[in-house]
Amino acid sequence: MLPKSKIDRINELSKKSKTEGLTEEEKVEQQTLRNDYLHAFRSSMKNTLKGVTVVDPNGNDVTPQKIKNERRKDLH
Repeated sequence: MLPKSKIDRINELSKKSKTEGLTEEEKVEQQTLRNDYLHAFRSSMKNTLKGVTVVDPNGNDVTPQKIKNERRKDLH
């Protein structure tokens, strides 16, 4: 996940944009930080989903093939 300092900065810029507005440099920084946050979030979510196994009521593994393929990629 993203360091707390970056998350704090995202929140700081968000508050400032709502109250007094941002300079062009701050807008660029805000967008960069948002992109970093989204990348970290998506990566974390992807890793979480790789560890999920879906089981139907009969106890059969019905995990989508796409997830199974992603797990195999990590093993090689």
